[in-house]
Amino acid sequence: MSRAANSTFMAKAETVQRRWWHIDATEQSVGRLAVILANILRGKHRPDFTPHCDTGDFVVVTNVDKLVFTGDKLNSKIYQTYSGYAGGQRRVTAKQMMASHPDRVLIQAVKRMIPRTPLGRQQITKLKIFSGSAHDHTAQQPQPFPLS
Repeated sequence: MSRAANSTFMAKAETVQRRWWHIDATEQSVGRLAVILANILRGKHRPDFTPHCDTGDFVVVTNVDKLVFTGDKLNSKIYQTYSGYAGGQRRVTAKQMMASHPDRVLIQAVKRMIPRTPLGRQQITKLKIFSGSAHDHTAQQPQPFPLS
């Protein structure tokens, strides 16, 4: 297959070879890890990245309960939800959220870094998060992702 010298390569969803990555979140900063995860899920780490096509890989993140916040964010950061009804506002600190649902902290950080489109919703489904060191995806043989 020959292409013209100035043609642009466009990836197609059916031809993308997806890989499985494993990331250990022990002692990792929430925001810095979320940026790395969002880039992997979107496929921006690959040379065939195409913005309108899902070229991203699968990511298995373990030890999410050992994430750290920089500065005083553990006590000062507020996660807020609102149901739309009177009295339906809920405010939870990062410390309370890490104690009860540490996976939601990382999911919410990554979800806010990918596009809010149908493609972004498809890409976030490739993120698999586990609080402990064990995970359900050993059959896929995820490779360790270099974080440095």
